[in-house]
Amino acid sequence: MKISQYLITLGLALGSLTHANATSRDTTFHSDGNPIIRHKYTADPAAMVYKDKVYLYTGHDEAAPGHNGYTMHDWTCFTSSDMVNWTEHPSPLNVKEFKWAKADAWASQVIERNGKFYWYVAVEHGTIPGKAIGVAVSDSPLGPFKDARGSALVTNDMTKAVKHSWDDIDPTVIIDKDGQAYLFWGNGICYYAKLKSNMTELDGEIKTITLPHYTEAPWVHYRNGWYYLSYAYEFPEKIAYAMGKSINGPWEYKGIINELAGNSNTNHQAIIEFKGQWYFIYHNGALVPDAGSFHRSVCIDYLYYNKDGSIKRVIMTSEGVKPVK
Repeated sequence: MKISQYLITLGLALGSLTHANATSRDTTFHSDGNPIIRHKYTADPAAMVYKDKVYLYTGHDEAAPGHNGYTMHDWTCFTSSDMVNWTEHPSPLNVKEFKWAKADAWASQVIERNGKFYWYVAVEHGTIPGKAIGVAVSDSPLGPFKDARGSALVTNDMTKAVKHSWDDIDPTVIIDKDGQAYLFWGNGICYYAKLKSNMTELDGEIKTITLPHYTEAPWVHYRNGWYYLSYAYEFPEKIAYAMGKSINGPWEYKGIINELAGNSNTNHQAIIEFKGQWYFIYHNGALVPDAGSFHRSVCIDYLYYNKDGSIKRVIMTSEGVKPVK
């Protein structure tokens, strides 16, 4: 083991001891560049701006050293008012909350509607083979979150566009200007469907979107008359995007915005605007160079647009972002 890698591993171990009680109380820390969280492994970031604060929700990589696969049981929650000083809150949700699921706390997203907070997650179904999407609800963005349905929102037998069992992952939700909510998700193809106003039921048919080299990790955002659908491209994954004037398309492919994220095979993004600045939140494998794909770490860099609305390529940095007032 290289000395640098040993120090990183030792730092993580000490960080784990320092944050041993993080599941029961809030803890604060200052992020000194990327990755922003160094005391535990975090992945698949999703972020929400609510009342002048950023809520960052992530998956939690817990694989043992040398383990060749993902070990993920719960999700994490961090908040910040300046993108640099963060508070870690007790885990608001564990896969055990979904009694119908048997494993995996994969990519997810939280969204607010009418004072309630809805958390869409990807898990392994307990009785229907394959991945599934569940939804939990809370009166607070910090939780605790409870299963909103008692059953899966989407199961593998509902989607037939591709044949493998993990096509129902990576849920993301956007509420359009007219109040209609949409769920996007999928591996191998991008699915989407309307949600009923209760946010816990599909409203109509499941549709598909064909995008160049689409792998997974859709994220939809809106800016200045344009809808942006970004996603993981090929494997190992880059992030590409398409633009459209309607949430229903047509979508025009625009190109790559983020290159391979260090030594991590996966690349999963969240895009938000906070206090007038746009941010690109992603993960890489920087903390453990020899095991990045199963020990990932969340990073934040700036996102910029061209005059025509297209997105400039993201520059991944070790410095990260500066505090915003």
